[in-house]
Amino acid sequence: MISALSALKEPCDVQLYSDSKYIIDAVTKGWAKSWKAKGWIKADKKPALNSDLWDTLLSLLDKHTVEFIWVKGHAGHPENERCDTLAVEQSKLYGKG
Repeated sequence: MISALSALKEPCDVQLYSDSKYIIDAVTKGWAKSWKAKGWIKADKKPALNSDLWDTLLSLLDKHTVEFIWVKGHAGHPENERCDTLAVEQSKLYGKG
């Protein structure tokens, strides 16, 4: 999401498709903004992981009008399957797969 939104050179209306319910909920339900307001501490009093990435994403979301669309992962959605394949390939290149 960060890479996609960073590629945009001016404010845009965007539809972002993701199989990550966690990321979509964190943004659309206001969790991430709440974590930031509380110094990156979640409701369970534990630190929010990857606060640098969340902060970057929130900044980008301030610039664009984004509609999040959840798609079920590993369910035959062609674009989602392609993204999964690319992510797995990249994780293997960097020793995380």
